Amino acid sequence: MQINENIKEKIVLALDVEDIEDARRLVDRLHPYVGTFKVGLQLYTKYGNAIIDYISGKNANFFLDIKLHDIPNTVEKASENVVLRGANFFNVHATGGLKMMEAAVRGAKKACEKLQKNPPVILAVTMLTSISQDVMNDEFDINTDVSQFAIRLAVLAKNAGMTGVVASSLEAKKIKEACGEDFKVLCPGIRPAWSTKDDQKRIATPKFAIEQGADYLVIGRAVTQAESPIEAMQKIYDEIGELECL
Repeated sequence: MQINENIKEKIVLALDVEDIEDARRLVDRLHPYVGTFKVGLQLYTKYGNAIIDYISGKNANFFLDIKLHDIPNTVEKASENVVLRGANFFNVHATGGLKMMEAAVRGAKKACEKLQKNPPVILAVTMLTSISQDVMNDEFDINTDVSQFAIRLAVLAKNAGMTGVVASSLEAKKIKEACGEDFKVLCPGIRPAWSTKDDQKRIATPKFAIEQGADYLVIGRAVTQAESPIEAMQKIYDEIGELECL
């Protein structure tokens, strides 16, 4: 499989598996083709730093997807610790507010000064892709369009100094318009046309997401549960490679 660095940089592979040995095998096989491995709560709460140390040992990037959401002082200290652990990406919930997001940025900067390294990508989660308009209206009793709410949170994140946001590809284009082309958008809920939807509601193909302005694509079960993960990754490379912008 031929590596395209422009495509590789965009791919964030979600290691949403139950066993650390499965995660290690995926890292072993796919690190040449993946820009960043995402370690979420499922894996991190079971195995802690063992998995991120393994990824780092392969000289690969990792995204610690733990979605910090607490008072500003706590988030500032937690953000500093996350960066000291070597995370290339991490995230917080935008609904924590402006002060909390500013604290996350401060904490990351403190760690970078200690390590004398460039800052990581710090992302604010706007709306989870499992949150549909019905959930917004019926469960949260918020009568605002879910896409408009996500854009409002993205602008707040930009004002706080965040690198970008985690948002549905359905909002990516409008977020770029509101926050500028340099403001990064990471899109979860990415499913190639040949894969299943699973539990996420607002999904898109890799090609569609990039056309809408996505900088990073979170891809998971379509690859990790495939009979041949490398063949699945090849299909994704082929689909993205059709875009003239690359």
